[in-house]
Amino acid sequence: MAALKEPVKIFIVQSLACFETPQQVADAVKQRFGLEIERQQCENYDPTKYAGRNLSKKLKDLFERTRTDFRENIEDIAIANKAFRLKELQGMYDDSGKNKRLKQNLLKQAFQETDGRVIRQEIDHTTNGESIQKTVEVSKEEYLKARQEVVDDY
Repeated sequence: MAALKEPVKIFIVQSLACFETPQQVADAVKQRFGLEIERQQCENYDPTKYAGRNLSKKLKDLFERTRTDFRENIEDIAIANKAFRLKELQGMYDDSGKNKRLKQNLLKQAFQETDGRVIRQEIDHTTNGESIQKTVEVSKEEYLKARQEVVDDY
């Protein structure tokens, strides 16, 4: 195993702290720094693993700070945002054509995303086209009825 320079070590520690796999980190090191390292070498920089038990205090502290920041800032990840997920589901639904099974699954997933609530987005033309969201409570029975109507339409 080659000795790594400090910037590479920091990159590895921060990547692992953000829950990337050792293989993903090894690939990223090759792409970013032009160094080929084994995933086992990356594991030495993860203090949560046995292989990383001898990691320096400085790098352990960096790992913990990075992991804490990553967990606290999860809303920076688009897919962690409910509105983004629903928008993506709507796009998939629109693109699903006449595939009834897929549409049914997408409807079910959207229903689960909203915990039984439907968010309807409307455009208010009096406020320069800004969108306004309304939350409408829908019972399970109403949802199942609407879902069945969609299935019956196809």
